[in-house]
Amino acid sequence: MFQMINNALTAVDNFVWGVPLIVMILATGIFLTVRLGGIQIRRLPKALSYMVQNEEEGEGEVTSFAALCTALSATIGTGNIVGVATALVAGGPGALFWMWIAALFGMATKYAEGVLAIRYRVVDSENHVLGGPFYYIENGMGKNFRWLGMLFAFFGACVGLLGIGTFTQVNGITSAVGDFFDSEVSREIVLFGREYSLAVLISGLILTVCVAMVVIGGIQRISRVSEMVVPFMAVIYVAACLVILGTHWRQIPQAFSLILESAFGLRAIGGGALGSVLVAMQKGIARGIFSNEAGLGSAPIAAAAAQTKEPARQGLVSMTGTFIDTIIICTMTGLSIVVTGSYNVGLDGVAVTTRAFQMGLPIPEQASAFILMCCLIFFAFTTIIGWNYYGEKCLEYLSGGSKKAVIIYRGLYILAIFMGPFMTVEAVWTIADIFNALMALPNLVALLALNGVVVRETRDYWKRTEGK
Repeated sequence: MFQMINNALTAVDNFVWGVPLIVMILATGIFLTVRLGGIQIRRLPKALSYMVQNEEEGEGEVTSFAALCTALSATIGTGNIVGVATALVAGGPGALFWMWIAALFGMATKYAEGVLAIRYRVVDSENHVLGGPFYYIENGMGKNFRWLGMLFAFFGACVGLLGIGTFTQVNGITSAVGDFFDSEVSREIVLFGREYSLAVLISGLILTVCVAMVVIGGIQRISRVSEMVVPFMAVIYVAACLVILGTHWRQIPQAFSLILESAFGLRAIGGGALGSVLVAMQKGIARGIFSNEAGLGSAPIAAAAAQTKEPARQGLVSMTGTFIDTIIICTMTGLSIVVTGSYNVGLDGVAVTTRAFQMGLPIPEQASAFILMCCLIFFAFTTIIGWNYYGEKCLEYLSGGSKKAVIIYRGLYILAIFMGPFMTVEAVWTIADIFNALMALPNLVALLALNGVVVRETRDYWKRTEGK
């Protein structure tokens, strides 16, 4: 039964994440890069400085840094640890190269999303700031395209409930906890016809309670938690990866060579070259988008709440999220896996990265696994609470601001968190990929349709602030 479900999901995933969507995502990023004059490269230093400089007179609910941390809380998750590993196992080391490509052009996409989020945000009767793709679709493209905004909101709510926000994160956390505390499944419980470790069940219950305590507080509490946890967990994780790379520095040049050769099929034999390249592209781009969410339209929902009066400024802050998420953190994970060779030892999911830490860190294997488990828990927890906020905002738009609908969604969200540990790794990531693709389509259409607005806002901002 489970195999039949997995086969059906894989067929759908291969269809929606086929060549057309991959081309559309990359083409949108390339188009915006050209239109904006390579802003993600030329203006990156300025963007990084804006990241920690809040506007004193900005209008919004949270600071720009808090909005970025909220967005990062939703993006820095199991995709950075488990997603990179699954991409390398399925697509080879070359998948990491295509994650870089997706991130490079995705930074221009994320910039445009941030600009439009501020440009078209609105304030409701309770003085709450509302924004995101559904608002820049409706207010930017016109009322006749409201159906497209509704479509985005529907898929966005599903991504939170059935994809990035719940199953993938919880599955990653509980799998790591189970592997660490009860790898032999000595204490088991039978549910849904399958055997599960008691440690998995207990960790799932604790996680469910902790998430419920945070999400009730809305954007204010979520942003406060994110501001504390995101910088701390990112620094700890990157430091651990740097230790691995430092102890394997001789393998780093060979790792880059392997990544490039695999990315272009140079190590494939005969007719297998093209197939290996396509698999590496698909897995790399899909996991890259899953991780940094450039093009999905999720980050603008958080960006819209930022205290700022300048759309272009927030666009710069927003694009740093992709840089931090993929160019830095995913690269650290990918290189650690490649230099240790853990992607090629028959493991899957979080076990691949765990093995890389055990092989790479100069400490006992149990301690290495514990460090990764803690990082994964923090990464995934912040993603869960961040995507609850995204999903609720999507549902608010769909329901016309119905509080009852939001309460029901919140209950279903918590239920999905509880169900996460009982989903198979393959099914979990496939479901997430499918909803990511469906969510991206309306947003990409809007970004292309409103690219002129982004360019005008950008030129006006630089003319006013730098006289050019």
